[in-house]
Amino acid sequence: MLSRSCLGLLNLVSVDDYQALARVPRVVTTVAGDVAELDMNGMENSGLDEVVSPVPRERRVVVANQLPIRAFREGKKWRFEWDRDSLVLQLKDGFPSDVEVLYVGSLKAEIEASEQEEVAQLLLERFRCVPTFIPPEVHNKFYHGFCKHYLWPLFHYMLPMSPSQGAHFDRDQWKAYVLANKIFADKVTEVINPDEDYVWVHDYHLMILPTFLRKRFHRVKLGFFLHNTFPSSEIYRTLPVREDILRAFLNCDLVGFHTFDYARHFLSCCSRMLGLDYESKRGYIGLDYYGRTVTIKILPAGIHMGLLESVLSLPQTAKRVKELKKEYEGKVVILGVDDMDLFKGISLKFLALGKLLEVDEGLRGRVVLVQILNAARSRGKDIQDVKSESEAIARDINEKYSQPGYKPIVFVNGPISTQEKAAYYSIAECCVVNAVRDGMNLVPYEYTVCRQGTVALDKALGVEGEDKKSLKQSVIIVSEFIGCSPSLSGAIRVNPWNIDEVAEAMNSAVTMSEAEKHLRHEKHYKYISSHDVAYWARSFDQDLDRACREHYSKRYWGVGFGLGFRIVALDPTFRKLSVDHIASAYRDTHSRLILLDYDGTMMPQASINKTPSVEVISVLNYLCSDPENMVFIVSGRDKDCLSKWFSPCEKLGLSAEHGYFTRWSMNSPWETCGLAIDCEWKMIAEPVMALYTEATDGSFIEHKESAMVWHHQEADPYFGSCQAKELLDHLESVLANESVVVTRGQHIVEVKPQGVSKGKVVEDIISTMRSKGKSPDFLLCIGDDRSDEDMFESIARSVSNPALPTIAKVFACTVGQKPSMAKYYLDDTNEVINLLEGLACPSTTSSSTITSQAL
Repeated sequence: MLSRSCLGLLNLVSVDDYQALARVPRVVTTVAGDVAELDMNGMENSGLDEVVSPVPRERRVVVANQLPIRAFREGKKWRFEWDRDSLVLQLKDGFPSDVEVLYVGSLKAEIEASEQEEVAQLLLERFRCVPTFIPPEVHNKFYHGFCKHYLWPLFHYMLPMSPSQGAHFDRDQWKAYVLANKIFADKVTEVINPDEDYVWVHDYHLMILPTFLRKRFHRVKLGFFLHNTFPSSEIYRTLPVREDILRAFLNCDLVGFHTFDYARHFLSCCSRMLGLDYESKRGYIGLDYYGRTVTIKILPAGIHMGLLESVLSLPQTAKRVKELKKEYEGKVVILGVDDMDLFKGISLKFLALGKLLEVDEGLRGRVVLVQILNAARSRGKDIQDVKSESEAIARDINEKYSQPGYKPIVFVNGPISTQEKAAYYSIAECCVVNAVRDGMNLVPYEYTVCRQGTVALDKALGVEGEDKKSLKQSVIIVSEFIGCSPSLSGAIRVNPWNIDEVAEAMNSAVTMSEAEKHLRHEKHYKYISSHDVAYWARSFDQDLDRACREHYSKRYWGVGFGLGFRIVALDPTFRKLSVDHIASAYRDTHSRLILLDYDGTMMPQASINKTPSVEVISVLNYLCSDPENMVFIVSGRDKDCLSKWFSPCEKLGLSAEHGYFTRWSMNSPWETCGLAIDCEWKMIAEPVMALYTEATDGSFIEHKESAMVWHHQEADPYFGSCQAKELLDHLESVLANESVVVTRGQHIVEVKPQGVSKGKVVEDIISTMRSKGKSPDFLLCIGDDRSDEDMFESIARSVSNPALPTIAKVFACTVGQKPSMAKYYLDDTNEVINLLEGLACPSTTSSSTITSQAL
């Protein structure tokens, strides 16, 4: 387990240790040194305060792997400036104007240890940035090792089957990933006010950071957005640390994804590996996780419209566009802009162009593919292989189809400026994004805005009247395997692996009419301009606020060790039931009613042999031997099963099939709940259940006298859950005119007569006791699942009804720390037995003592 191997890294600090730090941001103290070495003249603050405001302001703490800062070393001086192209800087536009934004992340430069403290001070004061300084050896294993050579390929569906197909899981690299995330958590801890600030964590580099923060601040307002893909459960489940990462996601209040597919894969993983189901209410998807609702958000990121439009309005941009138009006069420019990456499909794009020129001789000399290559974000043999392969294919095509003054594939090696890219976007009639797998990819968005042009660009180019439409045309060829594809409804979607299909798409783009190009462009521009980065950030921020509204209406308990830590959110009045608390009430009362569920309460759910143990029989007999006690087992089991199991308990009351059958002792007859048995509905329900049983491996049907139950606990978790939903709808439809109800429980779908519930059993038992002059003054009810909530709800109604005799001492108790109508909880079945033993024999809780006395 990870908690054993990484014990030294997981020294999560308790909440109390950080309370003093939580109120005020800690400012790094400057030390003696030559301040002149840090050039402050090169720093821009983009309107931010020069000093920390003494007036408390609403804040957003944005945490990302890299700060939106560019660092330059000029001799002995450091110069810093904003990275205007950084998404985490641009999202600030989506926050309210009076909100202060604090950034936590790493610099893209290595700062010497002797300079770190002073650099941190200046970045905090001038840029509101808190740098995380990760030791070089840790950073190499964390970023270039675990992130780029293990997680990145795996999340893009490439399993490390052999050394040539990606790196295998490396425990040392995972430890570095954990340590790096902890360093980030330490920096957030230094500056956060956990009662007020909202924290927004970004991307797959920091997936376990939420666990560290939740451990330290139980009520932290925490959102996470994954800018990467999230793979299907079949891929994700190969991760040796899969549950640690999933639980970290679930320690957030809001988790964001670019597309529904990514969210669906995440939810499937939660279902298959953690047994969690989700609900959709009024458009919001929520996961119930230990009493907290983790909200899932689906919204693709956008681009910064203002930044791109300002670049297009520059005179230098217009000049460069003129130069490129002249350079490619008479040519049809197809543009590709990609990182040098294994998954961008660059070589497949080249092959498609080659196929196009092979098939259509008329396009030779006319069509040019300009490929802008951004620098690779990782390093290694795989990058070199991709580069070599792409260059070799381009060289072959160029040698085959080049003419004087014409080359079909033109490389533009990056990095190049945003202004240069905008110029190429403006002259390209088609943009091809051919990645075999990509998280989002905003290249089509940028291309569309540049093809829209601006007034300044139109003027500089001398475009007027009807000629303006020549710029406001665009065609996008987009891979169906990337995140932006669903939002580009006017694009030509392709399977990048199908070379012929991509070549055909290129031919369609080149030969498409101007009117159709204009219509496609308008459709895209309308969406992109209204769903920019500010819209995305504002929507996420509003949903994060909504997801955190109940933080102070509940009490929180931390459970679990290491990366398995999570918090349990409970009602403020909810507390653990102890023997000491209940014993005095038990002794002081004289007409006691004890109601106990069986499966999950007296017997663990995971037990294969459900027969009650000698210990259980003994404690029940001891409680029943007291003439002032009335003890009942209230279960969903059938009456024959309960009769057999509890035959040694002569005075024990039994209520079977959720209360349809009840008997007060072994010598009493079984009584029905007053409803006539009509089993004709079974003839309708059984064939339907049989159909789903045949189609769902591992499922089976349980027949009861009054009910039928379809079980799917042994089926595939995701498929079983889907089938249960379908079966529920199917049965509700075909049984609409029958006097039955269809309910869904833990791994079951049950059909039972209307009016039958454990809550009705409680009402009937209490009513019968009162009619016999033995109105209970002590009531203990313990259960563990949804059907037992009916008992707790019934008890609450009885207690609050002024027309009924008062029950002095009421203890409704659920098993497990979870939201419940009950006011008390016990952790597991062992604690239930210990509590009952404590009541049965107050002087000792030894089961052996009770057993010997009872026998």
